[in-house]
Amino acid sequence: MTKPAEVTDATWECEVLKADKPVLVDFWAPWCGPCRMVAPIVDELSTEYEGKVKFVKLNTDDNVRTASAYGIRSIPTLLVFKGGQPVGQIIGFRPKSELRKKLDAVL
Repeated sequence: MTKPAEVTDATWECEVLKADKPVLVDFWAPWCGPCRMVAPIVDELSTEYEGKVKFVKLNTDDNVRTASAYGIRSIPTLLVFKGGQPVGQIIGFRPKSELRKKLDAVL
């Protein structure tokens, strides 16, 4: 199973904004319970959408600059980027079907 790669403030532009396909970013932190609940769903989706969507995770504790630049106030927050722009957002734990709908809408 493909695991989403970790991105940081330093790798954000290269990994997310300049990606050649849509990117789902999982904003999370190690202490966040709902983040741990959504992680396996994101892992499953990263396998299902392999080659079509890039999946990455950003630890909001370690990468405050990027998290605050996108107004991330509660986690987990999932943002979908296409062409360097945010085109979809899901805040909090949601079922896999809802995440799939959001991804299909940008493909």
